[in-house]
Order: sequence, then structure tokens, then C-alpha cells
Amino acid sequence: MAELGSMGLKRAVDIFLAVIASLILLIPSLIVALCVRLTSPGPILYWSKRVGRFNQIFLMPKFRSMRIDTPTVATHLLENPDLFLTPIGSFLRKSSLDELPQLWCILGGKMSFVGPRPALYNQYDLIEMRTAHGVDRLLPGLTGWAQINGRDELPIPEKVKLDVEYLNRRSFGFDMRILFLTAGKVIRRKGITH
Repeated sequence: MAELGSMGLKRAVDIFLAVIASLILLIPSLIVALCVRLTSPGPILYWSKRVGRFNQIFLMPKFRSMRIDTPTVATHLLENPDLFLTPIGSFLRKSSLDELPQLWCILGGKMSFVGPRPALYNQYDLIEMRTAHGVDRLLPGLTGWAQINGRDELPIPEKVKLDVEYLNRRSFGFDMRILFLTAGKVIRRKGITH
């Protein structure tokens, strides 16, 4: 019963923060959208199939930072990811501005501010390991414990280990700590390889 109560609080905080962030970031989001449109052909948003709670597939938007001919695989699996970046793609990724459209997923209940980052639909090893440890019960997050402890630099088993740690330690206070630490990482652009 306590878990249901904390889930209700988490959802209320997610909605509150997402509405506030959407209002504050409306103008910057419009500027980013215009920059994406003016610097490369293709759509402004990239919608990727991601794995959500209980392994349900959902579409997650990002401002497009890669060319439209980029293979649909995790960036770290590309031989030379920099070849596929748009002219402003590296900046969008390093500043995490490409993630802003995910506020819609938070408002829609497909994501939370804090949780394991949603796996791509074809990251079978990550999905399988998370499911085996019960991490699939969680809503995926805009940021998470693994994100602030290595982000792109972590091998999958280490990510899952951190996801399990989050599953076991999750609380309002822990989520606030993760959000605070994420802000610091984004400002310093630490742990982002592309």
C-alpha cells in the first residue's frame, strides 16, 4: 500500500514539474525546433520505439540530432556516430536539449522524471536483464541513477546493476537527489560521449 501512495506522489510531482518545465522551456524549445529545421533536412522530431513499464512499447520523441539515414540502433553501436550527427546534433546531445520533447511522455504517463532510461525496442540484452531483475515494473525516466553514474560510458550489466539499486532505494528524496545531480551533470556535460 505504501508503494501505491508513493507512486501517486511521484505521478503528482511528475505532472507538476512537467507543466512548469514546459512553460519555462516553451521558447527555448521553439528555438531548438527552428534550428533543427534550418540546419538539416527531415522532421524536427525523431520518434523512437522505446520500452516502457512492463515492457510495453511506446513512441518517445527527441529533437532530431542525427541525419535521417542513421541506422536504428543505440548510438554506441554505430562505428562512427559523429558521421551521422546533424550540424547542431552534438550540441543538442551534450546540452541534453534533444530530450526536451520527452516532457510530453511524462505528461502522458509513459515516462517519469526519474527512472531507468527507456531502452530501444531492439536492445534485447538490456530488456532481458532488466526484466529478470524486476526493473521493468518501473516507469522509464528522463534521467536516472545510471544516468548520473556514467550515462553513455556504462556497459549494460553496470547500467542494470544501477537500475536495480534505484528500484530498491526509490523514494521521493532519492528522486530529488537524482534530479539535482542530473542538473549538475548537464551543466558540466559530463558522461556524454556524442
